Amino acid sequence: MMFAAFPDMHFTIQVQLAECDQVMTYKTFHGTHQGHFMGILPTGKQVAVDVIDILTIMDGKVIEHWTISDMLGMLRQLGAIPVPGT
Repeated sequence: MMFAAFPDMHFTIQVQLAECDQVMTYKTFHGTHQGHFMGILPTGKQVAVDVIDILTIMDGKVIEHWTISDMLGMLRQLGAIPVPGT
């Protein structure tokens, strides 16, 4: 879904930490809205969205993956949800 909606998507890693069997990455997703996304027609708008991934690794394999994304911020950048006070 993300590749179809944001074909030029890329990430900038802000911080990456590892301890024991876990890796945490704080990154920023960048992309241009060029395809359908969650029922929203393409807007051509560029977005920047903060994302946090937490991975648990065992025997060299990812066994657990948690993601937190600022989806409200993305929907506001796309114009799907109004920004308060505007």
